[in-house]
Amino acid sequence: MTAPSPARQLADHVREVLGEGPFAPPGGWSHMGAVICDVSFQARTRYVSTLLPRLLRLREEWPDAATVSGFQARLAAHDLAATLDFRSPGKVAKAHDITDLLVAERVDTREDLHGWLGRPAGRAALRAVKGVGPKSVDYLGNLVGRSQVAVDVHLRAFAADAGVPNLGYEPLRAAYEEAAALLGHDPGALEHAVWGSRASHGAGRTGITG
Repeated sequence: MTAPSPARQLADHVREVLGEGPFAPPGGWSHMGAVICDVSFQARTRYVSTLLPRLLRLREEWPDAATVSGFQARLAAHDLAATLDFRSPGKVAKAHDITDLLVAERVDTREDLHGWLGRPAGRAALRAVKGVGPKSVDYLGNLVGRSQVAVDVHLRAFAADAGVPNLGYEPLRAAYEEAAALLGHDPGALEHAVWGSRASHGAGRTGITG
C-alpha cells in the first residue's frame, strides 16, 4: 500500500484535531509601524501577553507611523526599544533595517507591501536583511493579507504529530498549502488555526486588524 502524502497526512490530522472549520483568516495590521515591529519582534516571544500589548500601544501613541515613511521619521526621533519597553538590540536593528529597505523600495502602505511581496525581487531583498528568513517573509505576508503559510515550531510540531517526516521549510510549507487545498481552506486561515491549536497562549499571532 502506498503511504499517504505529507499533504494528506496533514489534512487528515487537521480534520481529526481541528474539525471541518471554517477557520478565520489572520487579520494583520494596516499600521505599518505595527507590521514592521510584529515581524521583527515576534520570534521566541509570547505574542499575546508580551508583544501584542506593545503593538497596540505603538499604534495608539504613534498614529503617524501608519505609513513606513512615518514610522521611519519616528525612529529617527525616538528610541524604539524604550518606546516598546523591549530590550533586544538585534530585533530593534532588524526593525530599523526593514524600515530602511521598504523606504528605499518606495513601499509605504499595507497595499504597497502586499504587492511588493508578490514580486520575487521584493522577497529576495527582504531575505537579504540580517535576521530575516523565509518564515519571516511568509509571516510578513500574512500581516498584510497575503494568506501564506509561515512554518514555525508550532506547525512543525503539528506536522510531526500527523506523522509527516522531517521536511525542509519549503517542502513543508508546500505540504500545508496542498492540505489547505484538499480541505477547501484558505492557506493562511489553516496556518492560523494550526498555530493557535499548538501555541500555549492560545490566540493567534495576527488576529488584529488596524
